[in-house]
Amino acid sequence: MPNDTRVRLTELASNLRWTWSDEFDSLFVEVDADLWNKVGSNPPAFMAQIGEEMLQKRAADPAFRQRLNRACRELKSYLGDGRHWARRHVTGLRLRPVAYFSAEFGLHESLPVYSGGLGVLAGDHLKSCSDLGLPVWGVTILYRQGYFNQTIDGQGRQEEEYLDLDVERLPLLPLLDPHGHRLVVQMHSPSGPFPLDLWRLRVGRVDLLLLDGSRDPEATHGDAFRLRLYGGDLRTRLVQEMILGIGGYRALLSIGVRPGVLHLNEGHCAFAALEAIAQTMEEEGIEFDAAVRRVRGRTVFTTHTPEAAGHDRFPPELIEEFLAPLRQRLRLSPERFLALGRVNEKDIEEAFCMTVLALKLSGRANAVSALHGRISRSMWRGLWPGRLVERAAIGHITNGVHVPTWCARDMGQFFRQRLAPDWQERVGEPQMWEAIEQVDPGDLWSTKQLMKASLIDFLEPRLAARHQRLKLEGEPPRINPGALLIGVARRFAEYKRAWLLFSQPERLERLLGDAQQPVQILLAGKAHPRDGHGKEILRSLYEQSNDPRFSGRVILLENYDVTLARQLIKGCDLWLNMPRRPREACGTSGMKALFNATLNMMTLDGWWSEAYDGTNGYAFGEGLTHSDTALHDRRDAVDLFDVLEQQVMPDFFERSPEGVPLRWIARIRRALATLAWRYNADRMAVDYATHCYLPAVGAPTSGFPAGD
Repeated sequence: MPNDTRVRLTELASNLRWTWSDEFDSLFVEVDADLWNKVGSNPPAFMAQIGEEMLQKRAADPAFRQRLNRACRELKSYLGDGRHWARRHVTGLRLRPVAYFSAEFGLHESLPVYSGGLGVLAGDHLKSCSDLGLPVWGVTILYRQGYFNQTIDGQGRQEEEYLDLDVERLPLLPLLDPHGHRLVVQMHSPSGPFPLDLWRLRVGRVDLLLLDGSRDPEATHGDAFRLRLYGGDLRTRLVQEMILGIGGYRALLSIGVRPGVLHLNEGHCAFAALEAIAQTMEEEGIEFDAAVRRVRGRTVFTTHTPEAAGHDRFPPELIEEFLAPLRQRLRLSPERFLALGRVNEKDIEEAFCMTVLALKLSGRANAVSALHGRISRSMWRGLWPGRLVERAAIGHITNGVHVPTWCARDMGQFFRQRLAPDWQERVGEPQMWEAIEQVDPGDLWSTKQLMKASLIDFLEPRLAARHQRLKLEGEPPRINPGALLIGVARRFAEYKRAWLLFSQPERLERLLGDAQQPVQILLAGKAHPRDGHGKEILRSLYEQSNDPRFSGRVILLENYDVTLARQLIKGCDLWLNMPRRPREACGTSGMKALFNATLNMMTLDGWWSEAYDGTNGYAFGEGLTHSDTALHDRRDAVDLFDVLEQQVMPDFFERSPEGVPLRWIARIRRALATLAWRYNADRMAVDYATHCYLPAVGAPTSGFPAGD
């Protein structure tokens, strides 16, 4: 029986379906909760360390065996069940799957090949494709060091620690040829040829293909693999993007996958389209322009940033040095090849832009919110001279989040009891969510208080440990369960304006100083390792949080990651996002907060500009901008505090005789009723399938979502 228990638990651990199934991960917790926490909720690592004695103890419990057997049956049923959305709606993709290229995938903390929003979005997309039955292969790089762990020293300086990835503790399967040997894809750089090993990761019904160059790291031009995600210089970045695009497409062909659709998630992946064009020329004996038409028709491109610095650009000489072999296969002159990455094709000084390349080679391109679509059309209008800006060939599909991944267990149980037992499968149905407005306010408030208590239990040991590590005086800060908890957790970039709260110190002091209406602000975020200004923002926030007026009421948390994010979005009362409009492309953390009954307050930017209706959260800034950035910020800061003082505080602290904030709960119910059915990754994946993937393989479509 113990061996059988190990086999069955290992079966569950081998597929990342456990990352969004409460029934699966709870089994590992039951075996050894301490070990589960020690290994970072990582089932393969757990199985490598769990002893036979503990397994025997659990195997002796008939109830545990019953739950384990049921979980294995459910996994088998999930993987084999053909009664999913895709079977009815996207049969055209069954033999020609989607290849979804992304520089990062945020699927779980145990696989740190992601840095933030782009990767988490890609991971959520893959999970929803699995739930819907969409035939998709994700493609990315197996970085031997992912993004960094953050600590903050006693002066507020960010310290970065990179950990080496242990592939033995991950559910990765090496891809083999028919003779049982490792499949290898050959790549070339100016340093010479180098091999890529291939790994496969099962994510429910879909697969993630990971490209691994660690076999011969010296050949991968300087440290393309030994360095980190988004680490190194331009040469390293270019090699990584060649590996992702060129190597990724070759890898798919080597395992017998001939994609019907290429989905390029940001410009990092754009070389995949060039490799597909070269392969088409060689296989069909056609010229470049004809091959471009073939490949463009089946290529989809998603742009994620309105920031100029977020679009990779390379010097022309670097492109020629590294891409000359591909250029020669395409039978292009250096001038014509470089023109593919330029807005002004005749400007020999213009850098080669990966976003420009992707836009030129994609039949369908989209931004990630309605407002971002308008900004992107204006930003890249030079690619379509003679067209009106609003006619530029960029639509929008607003992002969504994978609800089973981000909805806390207590909240999921509430939805199961109050909405429908199968609520997760019906998350995109507006009619189901309408029922939330009829639930008892006290029940919803009680559920929220449970999640808030869980956040406090999670944070206070971390705060105490940091206090002890830095040998700080006095007691570590404590979280007041009766306080209005405001979460501000973002990357510390200048345009995200985490500092805006401190720009009105007198009003902030007044807001935080009322003992009868306590407020605490939880700040968290990382600065990019090479972003000196972002690090200075962090240091300044640290100093201000220690101001005697705010100390203990503004708490700066370190190492903002997926684990901390899950806790904050479920336990905070208000999720505050302060980007300078129109600089936020979408802002999916607010959607994750939504599914945990946490209200949003945000400038009318990104998703909130299309989601806010005046009753389902809060907004400040009135959607106004100004050419004078300083004036824009001052005006927004005034309105920020006006909304906090005049709307948020009264709604939260005015209580019924039973102690329930009825107006606050009314906004939560309204948010869920109006937003939950729209801002989820199932709806997002259906939009991509309907408006992008099916047209790419020649199936009928109802048209691309309009930009306005």
